[in-house]
Amino acid sequence: MWERDELEAWLRLLESPGIGWVTARELLARHGSPEAIFALSASAQNEGLAPKQRGALAKPPAHLPEQLDRTWAWLQANPAHHIMVLGDTDYPDALLQTADPPALLYLQGDRNVLSRRCLAVVGSRNPTPQGRDNASAFSKALTEAGLTIVSGLALGVDGAAHEGALAGGGRTIAVVGTGLDSIYPTRHAALAGEIARSGLIVSEYPLGMPPLSPNFPRRNRIIAGLTEGCLVVEAALKSGSLITARLASEAGREVFAIPGSIHSPLSRGCHELIRQGAKLVESAADVLEELPPLGVSTSAAAAVAPDADLTATQGRLLDLMGYEPVSLDELQTRSGWPTADLNGALFELEMAGTLRRLAGQLFQRSARS
Repeated sequence: MWERDELEAWLRLLESPGIGWVTARELLARHGSPEAIFALSASAQNEGLAPKQRGALAKPPAHLPEQLDRTWAWLQANPAHHIMVLGDTDYPDALLQTADPPALLYLQGDRNVLSRRCLAVVGSRNPTPQGRDNASAFSKALTEAGLTIVSGLALGVDGAAHEGALAGGGRTIAVVGTGLDSIYPTRHAALAGEIARSGLIVSEYPLGMPPLSPNFPRRNRIIAGLTEGCLVVEAALKSGSLITARLASEAGREVFAIPGSIHSPLSRGCHELIRQGAKLVESAADVLEELPPLGVSTSAAAAVAPDADLTATQGRLLDLMGYEPVSLDELQTRSGWPTADLNGALFELEMAGTLRRLAGQLFQRSARS
């Protein structure tokens, strides 16, 4: 349970201009707590600090009273609102072992979820339909196997990963790049509510922090740090998901990547990771076999989805399609079937969820096939 004076000391330390996370952790390691830091004599407090930092610690920031009121009110408003700091007994060990653990975390939901075994699932904000399906299906299977899915609440793969985990009846953690009093993107407000009810939303940023571009790459180290491994579903070569994968690798965590079409820009990031040593995965079981046993059967994760019961005609058509988007004209050339027969078979496969119709009259096999 927080005391208001204790909260004020933490906010003063972390909100002081020029006192970054690294300096704050060094001061905490040296003196134990923010209250102890501010109780020191000026000479003892300022040891090893630059002149500007000394001045910053000597005088509380002008916005501190407002920030304290806002944070205190938020903390008291809901029993699911928490603040976790370095030194708390339930601070996640995995995150503590990284090079840059946050000094303070704002939490909304069940903080006990942080003690569970976690896997990051990340990828493009603009995935292909197949990529979105993969993110959801893998996350569902991995959750059913006992893992908690961690992602960033962004559009695209992140959102699909959270949704898949919830559909699997498990827990999921969203690490965000804003203050917890605002949800970004706003399109995910309802999803954030679901996550807070059965999982956890995490931020190191103070209340009132808007969605600033530099904050999102920085939060990726928390996504990587909370987990045993990182699964990249789809990613371009210059992608924030590759930052998360690199941070996971540097922290000694497993990195997994789903391969894709050689013609898709969203496959190139995954292929580059595989060239660098990431494990190529085709099913959730491929992920689980690289992790310590979870104590539950992995049979549910042997594939991301069960195979459909196909007729010989449907199976032949899927073989002719391959795994990349293909036009109706190209399918007719490959099959030599009458248009009516071809359209009928395509319709049956679409209704069975075995293929999907894309823009531009293209068709592609779904994850189920």
